[in-house]
Amino acid sequence: MKKSESVDVIVVGSGAGGAPVAMELARAGARVVVLEKGDHVPQGQLVHDEIAMRRHFMVPDPASEPHTLRYGESGEASRTSEGWTANIVGGGTVHFSGFFHRLHPVDMRMRSTLGPIEGANLVDWPISYDALEPYYRRVDEEIGVSGTWKAHPFEEPRSAPYPLPPLDEHPIARRIDAAALELGLHSFPTPRAIASRPYRGRPACSYCSMCADYGCRTGAKGSTLATLLPAAVATGNCEIRANCMATEIMVRADGRVRGIVYRDAEGLTRSLDARVVVLACSAVETARLMLMSRSSSFPEGVANRNGLVGKNLVFSAAALGGALWDKDIGDADERHLSAQRSIQDHYFIDRPIDGVRKGGTLNLLVGFVQPIAMAERIAKGARANHTPLLFGAKLKRELREQLRHNQVHFEAFCEFYANAGTYVDLDPTVKDRWGAPVARMTISMHPRTKDATGLLARKATDLLKAIGPDRTYVTTTEGVTKFLQGGTCRFGDDPATSVLDSTCRAHDVPNLYVTDGSFLPTSGGVPLTLTIMANSFRVGEQLVRRLREGSV
Repeated sequence: MKKSESVDVIVVGSGAGGAPVAMELARAGARVVVLEKGDHVPQGQLVHDEIAMRRHFMVPDPASEPHTLRYGESGEASRTSEGWTANIVGGGTVHFSGFFHRLHPVDMRMRSTLGPIEGANLVDWPISYDALEPYYRRVDEEIGVSGTWKAHPFEEPRSAPYPLPPLDEHPIARRIDAAALELGLHSFPTPRAIASRPYRGRPACSYCSMCADYGCRTGAKGSTLATLLPAAVATGNCEIRANCMATEIMVRADGRVRGIVYRDAEGLTRSLDARVVVLACSAVETARLMLMSRSSSFPEGVANRNGLVGKNLVFSAAALGGALWDKDIGDADERHLSAQRSIQDHYFIDRPIDGVRKGGTLNLLVGFVQPIAMAERIAKGARANHTPLLFGAKLKRELREQLRHNQVHFEAFCEFYANAGTYVDLDPTVKDRWGAPVARMTISMHPRTKDATGLLARKATDLLKAIGPDRTYVTTTEGVTKFLQGGTCRFGDDPATSVLDSTCRAHDVPNLYVTDGSFLPTSGGVPLTLTIMANSFRVGEQLVRRLREGSV
């Protein structure tokens, strides 16, 4: 092993959880090293090639670096690439769609609102929405979020309008608005982490045909690659080390973290000492790294004296479907990125509908033509609904049918209720190419989650039928979006029931912080990326103060 260096702070991961805290610390003068497992790919090389981008470009090949996945503890775990967000500088923000809905105040007080629910590990957050709101605003301003303030009656509290107007929308949006009005619903422009106008030296969106699942060649998408990381490096206090995989959290005899052991781009094992270590690898990979880092102080893994590291894993629960038209659904020459419409009428329901009080968010999208992705969605959607996996002639027929029609898709984001049957541990038999145990995900969906996704699928189908398509379809009502993940290191006030305190510092280790989605006690009814970024800014601000005080 090479001789160790020393810095003020190591941040492991460069995505939504790592970049904000790194920038905050670097601007305050701390010496920061960001360790990123993946490549540092220039924006101009993020090509819109469906084959090149889908063959393990941003996530590892499961033949050499798998996760394993099983449904229920009695199920057999199989190798998969699911559960990886992205191994690339910028993390999952490089390929995200940028749906930037905030959580609502009710998401932070689910236990108080709904009471105990059998089979669900439901808790309140140790902080309120009001405590997080300034940092939501900070994210809006730092990366340039596009949207419309006061656009619907269910909007979460805000202290300022969006810095940019909403993106241009497909003409079908007007028909969605009219149909929603007839049904008593309130559609509104989807807030996006994409610049609708030039912003802080970045260009406006070019409305290309490939956005979701692809990097942005122009930098209009508000990834950390295009926004926060360059700002951190520009301070002169932050270094990004790409192709460097953390393999162990080093612990001193007094139980404090000493630094990180990592494998560099040449395959050499190195160590790096620091006053503070911040983990932001993703909820799955952070739990794996902590569980692998065993010592006399922590024989079951760093900060795991209560056995809760890896537990209470949550995702974003999903329902997917759409509608097909033989005829045109709008002027194809108009500039648009998507239908750009969302609905939150069923986010929280005072009077339950079909037993559901906590629903979620519906996004309406105009589909881009990505045949490989479409084929995978159709085939896997059948399996998700417990019908035979589509393949061969049946898959070809359905693919031709969908490609020859104009389409509007819906995607529902719903609460994934934390439960004892959904967690991350170390696979007892499967190793990665370096011989380390891989993360095993065990998933069990709570009945309340299925109720919510089913309700939103029905409401979406009713809305689309009101527009007059040739047919509607539901791909799945039991989807799990595994790159939207959290919960494996819950924060809370009680060290017996949580891994982190309210500042996301480990209860057991005073100089170890976690800023990816691991801290989340609940998943909410929106994508998680914006909330992870806001919390990372919040933690960064508090960590700067502690470093200056010498209290960490």
